[in-house]
Amino acid sequence: MSPIDIRPATPADAGLIVKFIKDLAEYEKLAHEAVVTEELILKNLFGERPYAEVIFAYCAKAPGEEKVPAGMALFFHNFSTFLGKPGLYLEDLFVKPEFRGLGVGKRLLVQLAALAKERDCGRYEWVVIDWNEPSRKFYEALGAVPHQEWIIHRVEGKSLDDLAAM
Repeated sequence: MSPIDIRPATPADAGLIVKFIKDLAEYEKLAHEAVVTEELILKNLFGERPYAEVIFAYCAKAPGEEKVPAGMALFFHNFSTFLGKPGLYLEDLFVKPEFRGLGVGKRLLVQLAALAKERDCGRYEWVVIDWNEPSRKFYEALGAVPHQEWIIHRVEGKSLDDLAAM
């Protein structure tokens, strides 16, 4: 396999970002929840106030072939009050099935770890669906430690509307 190239997304990649997100949603059996559009990506990742960033991994399927988008990571900064430093939060990581097992996911994770260090982040974290055992084992093999004592709470849709209106 050829080396893996990493590059940041640009506004011209909005369609590609949407494709990766929808492929991830399909894999996670959540396609019905993926209502993202190119317009939303352009506004929220490349607009006046970017809320997240994306990097792509490019590689060829075989030596001599053209490098193609093989994986994507979407991330943003959060903040640790206890550390007094920003953190890097990986929202989505997706590698196309035909590129799995070739180091693409690891390369994306390593790139983000280096970026977190460069930006003086105190931590780098993400969540994984409990049934996704292959990913959980992969992350733990890289040194990630699951924090099962922390339970995610979410307010969305009508509940978010109602809370905001109180």
